[in-house]
Amino acid sequence: MNGTAAVMRDPAARRRLTAFVIALIVLWPALVLSEFKPWLLFDAGSLRVTSNFVGAFFPPAVNHDFIQSLVRATIETLAMATAGIAFAFVLGAPLGVAMTHSLSVARIGPSRGRWRGEALRVLARSVLMVLRAIPEIVWALVFVRVLGLGPGAGVLAIGITYGGMLGKVYGEILESGDTRPARALLETGSGRIAALFYGLVPGAAQELVSYTVYRWECAVRASVVMGFVGAGGLGQLMDQSTKMLNGGEACSILLVFLALVLLADGLSAGLRRLVA
Repeated sequence: MNGTAAVMRDPAARRRLTAFVIALIVLWPALVLSEFKPWLLFDAGSLRVTSNFVGAFFPPAVNHDFIQSLVRATIETLAMATAGIAFAFVLGAPLGVAMTHSLSVARIGPSRGRWRGEALRVLARSVLMVLRAIPEIVWALVFVRVLGLGPGAGVLAIGITYGGMLGKVYGEILESGDTRPARALLETGSGRIAALFYGLVPGAAQELVSYTVYRWECAVRASVVMGFVGAGGLGQLMDQSTKMLNGGEACSILLVFLALVLLADGLSAGLRRLVA
């Protein structure tokens, strides 16, 4: 009986328990400082306020004038997110490639320009860090002040911040895949561009496409948030509806936003199958 108990005992139980205790010790001060008290949601007063707030959302608004404004704001949001991601790709993709060690000629043999390559990679990594360090909402506030109200500020804000994100993750995806084809091409005298498109991109295409579409989905959400600071789109329409205490309009906007997220998810799955 004792032998059976010894066999059934989890050999990693002590390590898991130790890791759980350490995580709890580290997490507890953060929960206290952030005043995380989820039980307050089930207080009688909180439940009453929540029910009144949610009840005001039904039925969704479907009047003709509002639907026209909703369609126009949805198109504006999609245009802002798409243009922002396109700008981010143009900004981030070259920097992501520049920070990729797998395309360094110095890795396949001695090179007199090795220090220049290292300096370029450090510079590219630093630029990407600066771009993504400032949240897009802050850039939106700056560009709204410069350009005035409208989606142009949102496009620039998304492009700059997401350019830093795309470039960093592109570089990591290219580095984490099978780099042997690229190295073989470089060893036979091929250029870096050919090594990139024929050696690295084919193996990483699914991840690159998936992450790009995911960032487009995030850009749609971000464009909604930036609408609250005057960048146009669904966010600005939502801001107007909430200020007028019109829950039905807010509900319709949220339903459209949910549909956009589902659209992005389907688009990501379709593109992944296409490049498989």
